[in-house]
Amino acid sequence: MDAHKELDILEMPVEALAAYWLSIKKLLDAKKDLALLAVEAENTSEPFVRHLLDTAQAGFGPELALTLARAKRRVLLAEFRRRMEMMRRALTGLAASENPRLTLLGLNALADGSPFHEPRTFELATALMATVAQKDADLPTLLGVDHKLKDDRLVVKLLFYAIGTRRSGKQALNEYLPYLRAGFFAEGLSLCADGFESEFVARHLASMRDAALLATRRKMDMATQMCLAIKAGLGYDDVFRVARAYMV
Repeated sequence: MDAHKELDILEMPVEALAAYWLSIKKLLDAKKDLALLAVEAENTSEPFVRHLLDTAQAGFGPELALTLARAKRRVLLAEFRRRMEMMRRALTGLAASENPRLTLLGLNALADGSPFHEPRTFELATALMATVAQKDADLPTLLGVDHKLKDDRLVVKLLFYAIGTRRSGKQALNEYLPYLRAGFFAEGLSLCADGFESEFVARHLASMRDAALLATRRKMDMATQMCLAIKAGLGYDDVFRVARAYMV
């Protein structure tokens, strides 16, 4: 399936995730070869789906498989929350026209690991500004911000926006919006560009974050139960019944 590399459990609809696991069931029924799960795991970058595909190949009983899935769910949801909070912190700073140095201090408090060295991080963010300004720049890639970015890249990109806003004003953010995929960061940046107050931006993004994480937890639970049903040898219709239990 060519779409595996694009799987994103936080952003994809629950119906799309259910369709993915049903396609796995169809493939296994047709090929009768569990080794296909290893191929699937190698070809997806989505960490929770990859975990399920990997454990489905192991000799774990359903109780251990479920325990491990719940552990992975907790780890990933905490990581998603932390990175979304980093985005929210930076966007709140943009809305307040905050000094970028103060933004970096706030991001360092949320980063997982050692604080980012201020001169070096500002140097990288300034270099990103120069790259974005080039005529042949890949703007969707350079400007894109999401929860999949590692902390070092995420902080540099967020600081890029902080420096740019400080220099050119919030309305200048409008020129970046057409290159961003719809989602958490684009929503927040649009609010900043429109001049919403920082308190409103912070509250709105917190609400978006909590709703997204709650929905993601439900999708993770559905994927886990569908995977367990597939491993248990249930028929296609029964696996579909598992999926429907998690849908309205």
